[in-house]
Amino acid sequence: MPDPIDVGVGARIRIRRREIGASQTSLGEHLGLTFQQVQKYERGTNRVSASMLVRIAERLQCTVAFLVGEESGGAGHLEGGLLARLASPGVAELVEAFNAIESSRSRTALMQLARSMAETGRTSD
Repeated sequence: MPDPIDVGVGARIRIRRREIGASQTSLGEHLGLTFQQVQKYERGTNRVSASMLVRIAERLQCTVAFLVGEESGGAGHLEGGLLARLASPGVAELVEAFNAIESSRSRTALMQLARSMAETGRTSD
């Protein structure tokens, strides 16, 4: 199971990469990596070395401190615990699966199901 710190770093890499409109492939090419390696970093499956973290931060135009969670780095939408929720086990995979659903009707149905399950969980305690 990936370390929560590695998952958090990976989530920040993914969010910042998407924020600036870079693909996993383009980030990987810039770093001399495959997109699969970038995926592993973003999922927290593989740890990012200090030297690679510096190179990633330079490419993503942010600070290393942002990537490790020590500062906001200009990404205001990460405030309020969103990143902590994104770093929870299974959330990244759920988001990836949701994004792979092409049908807006299916996405809506899945959201309704998730909200219903969340509400049932709160009222059954």
